[in-house]
Amino acid sequence: MNQRITVRYEGRVHGIGFRFTAVRLAQDLNVTGWVKNEFDGSVSMVAEGAEDQLMALLQAVKRSHLERYITHELVRRSVATGEFDRFGVLY
Repeated sequence: MNQRITVRYEGRVHGIGFRFTAVRLAQDLNVTGWVKNEFDGSVSMVAEGAEDQLMALLQAVKRSHLERYITHELVRRSVATGEFDRFGVLY
């Protein structure tokens, strides 16, 4: 059964390729959803997939070059809605 995670990343996360790295990582894991820059300087990500895919995505972000820019990560879990057919950037 698919799950959903909603993640808020804080730190110096704009202007470092965060969104495009997240898209590549999510697509490699067959996760659907989106990532976007927020006006307050944070990045939000909503991802749906199997539990192991979502955990792999969170770990992949932490293992990537993005880790050094993240000062806080807030993860919320919920039931997947199935509304996404791919993972992309929202503007």
